[in-house]
Amino acid sequence: MASRFSGALQLTDLDDFITPSQECIKPVKIEKSKTKTGSKIKIGDDGYFDVSSGKEQKLQKVEITLADCLACSGCITSAESVLVTRQSQEELLRVFSERKYTDTKGITRDVSLVVISISPQPTLSLAARYKLSAEEATRKLAGYFRSLGADLVLDMTVAEDLSLLEAQREFVQRYRNHQHDPNGKHLPMLASSCPGWVCYAEKTHGSFILPYISSTKSPQQIMGSLVKQHLASRREVSAPELYHVTVMPCYDKKLEASREDFYSDITSCHDVDCVITAIELEQMLVSSNKSLADVEGAELDWPWGPGGEPGPGGAGGAGAGLHRHAGSGSGGYADHVFSAAAEQLFGEADVPLTYKNLRNPDFREVTLEKDGKEVLKFAIADGFRNIQNLVQKLKRGKSPYHYVEVMACPSGCLNGGAQVRPALGESARELVSQLHAMYAELPLARPAAAPLARQLYAHWLHGQDSDKARAMLHTTYHAVEKNDIALNIKW
Repeated sequence: MASRFSGALQLTDLDDFITPSQECIKPVKIEKSKTKTGSKIKIGDDGYFDVSSGKEQKLQKVEITLADCLACSGCITSAESVLVTRQSQEELLRVFSERKYTDTKGITRDVSLVVISISPQPTLSLAARYKLSAEEATRKLAGYFRSLGADLVLDMTVAEDLSLLEAQREFVQRYRNHQHDPNGKHLPMLASSCPGWVCYAEKTHGSFILPYISSTKSPQQIMGSLVKQHLASRREVSAPELYHVTVMPCYDKKLEASREDFYSDITSCHDVDCVITAIELEQMLVSSNKSLADVEGAELDWPWGPGGEPGPGGAGGAGAGLHRHAGSGSGGYADHVFSAAAEQLFGEADVPLTYKNLRNPDFREVTLEKDGKEVLKFAIADGFRNIQNLVQKLKRGKSPYHYVEVMACPSGCLNGGAQVRPALGESARELVSQLHAMYAELPLARPAAAPLARQLYAHWLHGQDSDKARAMLHTTYHAVEKNDIALNIKW
């Protein structure tokens, strides 16, 4: 199991993070009074004395936010341990209590509707922690959030379906574009659902690597658009009055939710207001002397109505519940894109996928041959050691792949940096194996056959190729320019 931080930059045997409270510095500008002889200052612990003016000045307390960390040119995962008020369990509990929150623009909003979106990986992590089945843990989490004051508790299957369908469509188009323009930066297409990987790419490799990264939003952010712009409208609630919380396996999802790219000028708010992780939920339960096993369960909500059109509130809709997707525990991107490409590009339906491990179990590949020729070559690269190798091959022009599912954490999202730690006497490897087994037992989702996804394309997005579909389901990335201010990093 990874450390408390997400999966991490390990070029050699270095630790994967720095401790921001000790090492991360946000510069403070000191205005010095000007005299003929120049300005002299003496620095103290919480201020400075300007000798030339004879005045003592207090330094304003500096708060490092996620936005600052996204803009810096140093560490990759340090922002995860910085207290960010909008992304903390304390803030979540305060919102439940007061039904108010302060948005990223400093405006205090009344909360009319609290919506919780639950993903499979942290739910399974908590199920393992409290010796529950996946179904029991789902019901217990729904009941726990309801007891805190949540109005709706949803699973994220539809967002996962839409993300996979868009990734399939994007890859097929890129592959065809590559045939017409082999010198363009169309392939390999690199998965974009891991914010730790995306943040690293933006800061470290900038404009070189970004064109290869899929523009498809992650399930978290697709769910954000769906909840804030579709569900809010149907419930006749303004988007800023809807407080949207996602339950995720990784601290980097907090970084993702806070990106300016996911602030909508249409709704005047972020698509996801707060991200809570498995380990934070465990801490919340411990602090209130509760066990998840003892919480009264409840059904997930199904606010979409029959055929995808939102209907009455009410729990227990036929489609509610956690689901798995074929392939890896990170969502199965490689498997789904490979199968769709094999069928749409080469007429090969139901192709068996047999992966071959290369350097380690976290780097594996699968190929498709047609008439004795290798026409598709995909890989899964988990963990930053493997990511480094992948990037270096790309820079040398020696990457053989058409598509790579890239995840920052070794073993992928089931081993996310914010998953519950192994129990005493249990090894990290044993726990990860248990989570993989539990994931494999979840009901299988089939995105191409999902009626809700089809209905959302038709009624909400106005078609798969519409401008609205591109706006709601895709995003852009930005190279982060290095500045002249170096972090005080002690390796």
